[in-house]
Amino acid sequence: MCTVCGCSAGETRIEKAGAPGAHAHAHEHTHADGTTHVHAHSHDDAGIDDHSHDHDHHHHHHHGEGAIDYGQGPARAHAPGMSQARMVAIEQDILAKNNAYAAANRALFNAHGILALNLVSSPGSGKTTLLVKTIERLKHDLMMCVIEGDQQTCNDAERIRATGVKALQVNTGKGCHLDAHMVGHAVEHLSPADSSVLFIENVGNLVCPAAFDLGEAHKVVILSVTEGEDKPLKYPDMFHAADLMILAKTDLLPHLDFDVGQTISNARKINPGIKVLQVSAKTGEGLDAWIQWIKAARALAAIGRGDLLATAAVQGS
Repeated sequence: MCTVCGCSAGETRIEKAGAPGAHAHAHEHTHADGTTHVHAHSHDDAGIDDHSHDHDHHHHHHHGEGAIDYGQGPARAHAPGMSQARMVAIEQDILAKNNAYAAANRALFNAHGILALNLVSSPGSGKTTLLVKTIERLKHDLMMCVIEGDQQTCNDAERIRATGVKALQVNTGKGCHLDAHMVGHAVEHLSPADSSVLFIENVGNLVCPAAFDLGEAHKVVILSVTEGEDKPLKYPDMFHAADLMILAKTDLLPHLDFDVGQTISNARKINPGIKVLQVSAKTGEGLDAWIQWIKAARALAAIGRGDLLATAAVQGS
């Protein structure tokens, strides 16, 4: 159970459309927040619970404008029945294990010059539509493959396969994000080509994916103009972790009361170095800049592989 997300225990399935079976492995998570409720339970030999509840409430409330802030304390989280110290320990353990898998993924990507991009957003921001349009523009220039993350269905993977590019669906069940172990397992199935681009479309969620390194070169956060200018301020961890923000569905701007400048300003309050592109998958506006960004990032990934190969050649001489 992981203290940085709200997932309950469930099963993760990796499915390939048309394959006779699906591989499954258990993946457990838990959630946390800022209040401490300590419940001491003693159990007798007859199996009867003697519940002596020691309610240690450390709410860290901020009552400005009627707000109650649970994101305080060492864990910045809340789980009923669990102390802040215990939540911090669990989170550190889970993230350390995830980071070990992420390091292995990154080493593999670097060794083969693979550019891995982790696409993150709220549900319905237009990630898959943007990805389809991107693939259509790039498929004659670059080798690509896609890992699709959703709680259920193969719908998005099937949309990607319709472009002629390999895609693998990872269904997380009750899980609210992909982790590095899932990605590593998916990569084994996909076998991305050297110097290719691997798109990882994460589960729609602006909270938990921020904490989980998948071994990617860049997190790309996609924010639809229908979502509001304050999203970066409401979900700062994600925008702090991202290298690029794509403002999507810009064709809808004439019909909305949306301040592009304020949105960019809010994002840069959280992450002064974040790059921003404005894109409409429907009209094609901004797609050229996005394509050029991918090509430049992929060229750097390929150079990195060349440096590794050169180093290996020198060491072997």
